[in-house]
Amino acid sequence: MSLGVFYVIMLVLFLVFLFAGMHIHAVLLSMGVLGIIMLEGPGYITSFMQSNPYKVVASYTLTTIPLFVLMAQFIVQSGIVRDMYALVYKFSKGKSGFLGTLTVIIGAFLGAVSGSTTGSSAALGQVAVPELRRHGFRDVTAGSTIAAAGSLSGIIPPSIILILYGVVTETPIGSLFIAAIVPGIMMTIVIIGVMLYMHKADQRKALPDIEEEIEAGEIAPLTPLRALFVVLVGTIIVTVIFGGIYSGVFTPTEAGAVGAFLGLLTALFLGKVNKKFYVESITETVKITTMVLLIMVTAQIFGRFITVSKLPRELINALGPLIEYPVLILALLSLIYFILFMFIEGGAVIIMATPVLLPIVQEINVDILWFGILVSVICTIGLLTPPVGLSVFAVSGVTGISIERLFARSMVFAVVLALVVCSLMIAFPGLVTWLPNLM
Repeated sequence: MSLGVFYVIMLVLFLVFLFAGMHIHAVLLSMGVLGIIMLEGPGYITSFMQSNPYKVVASYTLTTIPLFVLMAQFIVQSGIVRDMYALVYKFSKGKSGFLGTLTVIIGAFLGAVSGSTTGSSAALGQVAVPELRRHGFRDVTAGSTIAAAGSLSGIIPPSIILILYGVVTETPIGSLFIAAIVPGIMMTIVIIGVMLYMHKADQRKALPDIEEEIEAGEIAPLTPLRALFVVLVGTIIVTVIFGGIYSGVFTPTEAGAVGAFLGLLTALFLGKVNKKFYVESITETVKITTMVLLIMVTAQIFGRFITVSKLPRELINALGPLIEYPVLILALLSLIYFILFMFIEGGAVIIMATPVLLPIVQEINVDILWFGILVSVICTIGLLTPPVGLSVFAVSGVTGISIERLFARSMVFAVVLALVVCSLMIAFPGLVTWLPNLM
């Protein structure tokens, strides 16, 4: 059997397993083991499995993941998110567009630290869609905004997508975080702008005022002291985490630990800490962390299969005539990532595809740091587009909003993001590289 036929058969099997509904880690494991056995025999895979899975997860860098996830869970369980909505609505004098802006900012933060775009989109959808609808948003506008905000997990530091890219490519994670600041701000601004335009176009009368809910006992009264506490907590957590990382006071892992501690203190002050608080926070942290690590282990096995199959070298040879046209190759690589991000969780794509495509990037002399940020932007866009935009499906699942209606709106976000942010990054690479170069 020729290598070309073998590649086609394995690709077809991969797609069949994926569309059959198998979990991504099961697909990666089965394809990796099967491919290695066919190419190298059972002895090779036995030797490989004895030590490599442990080496993949036994990394100090990866301790960042559970700590940031735990921080996000403490913040969500503390109930401070709903307090933020009440505060913003009150001080914006009923201008619901400010609530949409707050939703995008919260979604960017939660998505960055939760470790799962689908998880953060679903969690925010449960909290934010009722709030936005209550204050004048159409359900489809609220849902698509939350899907777009949750998808920012791929770019806003301290993004776990960036952490995984740094681990896979051996790029300094701190440099990736710094490089992502400007593109992340650009994407957030674009999403806010699209959201405000949509909301203005279909604005309707708000539902019952928040004061009525306070009187009914549905939410806690927003006293001046409580409002001050909400502002202080948000400011302190953001300042400590980002300021600490970028100033070099502590590492990303230590920042996660500090953030989790501050989240716990917040819940303590609000009187939210009880047995249920600990059980739900720790359970969700274990679930998300285990999912990420399991994908990493199985992706390592799949990656070894790709290596022994010599696929990267074959791709480089196939693209040889195009090496003189790096922009065209970048477009092809971007398309590959875009398709993968539509179907597969972002972390899995980074671990699975980057080792295969990185040699091509190096061959055309593209800055690996810049390319990592471009991939992160594409991750955000791919999560909003059909047929399987994971962020959109997550919001639809928890809100009951029709997936067709959500995709119609989320595609607007995706198209504008691609036209504005990707175009600016390609035209002006310095938007990504100038800030790390100053450090």
